[in-house]
Amino acid sequence: MKSLLRFVCWALGAVVALIAVVLVVARFSDGPLAIVAGGPFTTGQLVEGPEPDWSFIRDVAEVQFQSLEPARSRTTWVLEHENKIYIPCGYMTTAWGKIWKQWPIEAEKDGRVILRVDGKLYERTLVRVKEGPELAPLLAQLADKYAGGNAIPLEAVSSGYLWIFQLAPR
Repeated sequence: MKSLLRFVCWALGAVVALIAVVLVVARFSDGPLAIVAGGPFTTGQLVEGPEPDWSFIRDVAEVQFQSLEPARSRTTWVLEHENKIYIPCGYMTTAWGKIWKQWPIEAEKDGRVILRVDGKLYERTLVRVKEGPELAPLLAQLADKYAGGNAIPLEAVSSGYLWIFQLAPR
């Protein structure tokens, strides 16, 4: 029995150490590691000039963005409506969301980000959208693209459960 307890303690210690190593490595990497926030971008070509045609985003499942303060990067879903791009962030009223998702709160304080799509960097500003005519089509697109067609009600946004940010030009 003692050896089993010792093995379990060693196994748990190894798992905790592995998670700690992954988190530290991610913070120094060029971008996020899947769902783990990463360091600032060190690669990519900055796109300047007129606003791009964002319609190609409808075929992109995930993008990466880096906040400037604090300088961390993440992987997220992305939506496009009327040549404007948006990122959703759910679970904001749950215990899980309050622990895991700090970036939306940080974005409300300083929304400056760099978006990375296919190796191209775009300077943007995250602007939270709480109401407006764009919400219904965005929620429909979110449902089709990521929720298997299951409808997402407007109450998800009005209740604060789902936050939607426009990636506006800087």
